[in-house]
Amino acid sequence: MKISRRNFLKGSLTTLFLAGSGFPVYSSTKNKKNLVVIMLRGGMDALCAVPVVGDKNFEKRRKELILDNTIKLNSDFSLHPGLTNFHELWKEKKGAIVHATNIPYTERSHFDGQNLMESGGKIPYKIKTGWLGRGMKIAGLKQEGLALALPMPLLLRGVPQNNNYFPTKGKLPSDKVLALLKDVYSDRSEDELIDMLEIIKSRPKETSYAADDTYSLASEAGTLMKEPNGPRVAVFEVGGFDTHAAQGGEHGTHSDCLKEMDLIFATLKKRLKEQFDNTLIVTLTEFGRTIKQNSGLGTEHGYGSAIFMGGGLLKKNQVYADWPGLKSKELFQGRDLNVTIDARSVYASAMSTVFDLDFKRIQKDVFWGEDLQNLSDKLFKA
Repeated sequence: MKISRRNFLKGSLTTLFLAGSGFPVYSSTKNKKNLVVIMLRGGMDALCAVPVVGDKNFEKRRKELILDNTIKLNSDFSLHPGLTNFHELWKEKKGAIVHATNIPYTERSHFDGQNLMESGGKIPYKIKTGWLGRGMKIAGLKQEGLALALPMPLLLRGVPQNNNYFPTKGKLPSDKVLALLKDVYSDRSEDELIDMLEIIKSRPKETSYAADDTYSLASEAGTLMKEPNGPRVAVFEVGGFDTHAAQGGEHGTHSDCLKEMDLIFATLKKRLKEQFDNTLIVTLTEFGRTIKQNSGLGTEHGYGSAIFMGGGLLKKNQVYADWPGLKSKELFQGRDLNVTIDARSVYASAMSTVFDLDFKRIQKDVFWGEDLQNLSDKLFKA
């Protein structure tokens, strides 16, 4: 029986990819900057994570999902009570949020949406590399990615031989598992992944790294990235945000996912130590959730969401938004938070800041000259 990619990934373990060795050592006159991307798979509900304050249009549509004990950020927005670590970053001016944003994808398919959030394109499956991988390539950061996922996410593809692999349970995967992955990706012409798997198979078993929980993986990532010759890019994945039923409010499925994201922020800060000041963390999701709860006390696939950001490269603590409003006429298709900021503008600006690249070059070479806004001065330190 042929196992589908989706079914295989459901049963796979959390793993760690470390790209390449022989990282450049930075001189004392040039600080090493790190970029971390946390992919929130399933559609993160920005109106749950960062609810708008005192909006009756919102409250009447979510009577059973309204949060009672939110953390106030400013006069307009509050924070989910489970995001206590992120709030500490906020108070230190090392946490910020971009609201009413997302990639330019208005359909409601997880598969298509996740492909586009990683590729940065507009047509599902057309682009075979990720926006982060392309950004790394033009920055000359070959073999410098650190990805916490199996298989190598599309987001990082585009840099040759992102190939060091650290699986869970302290051992390399069996030849059967490797053969299965190779077979799956052979049909998709993923030559770079196939080459990478050949390298993995040749690695001695003593190079493996054991970790099977979020804290351990984030801890290892932070420890490695704080070194002058360590990797500069990391990618995490947090799944489970597709809460069609029993979403919960202060407690519940969505809250558990947000807390896992929150743990990554806190653990990276702890392990990176002073290097956290030279680090930028951003989140990425395929779409938001509907403003109205459904009959199962959950939410459906939506449009607008939010980007959480952390690290010392932030300009200040802020909820950056061109707020569209939540009246029926202001909603996308009468049901979703609308998008007023293309999320790719945020990611392009983030790469410009961390990789020390001109924004226009990223706009041209990574995002094909798309009409993106340079938000570097508004969001990040020079």
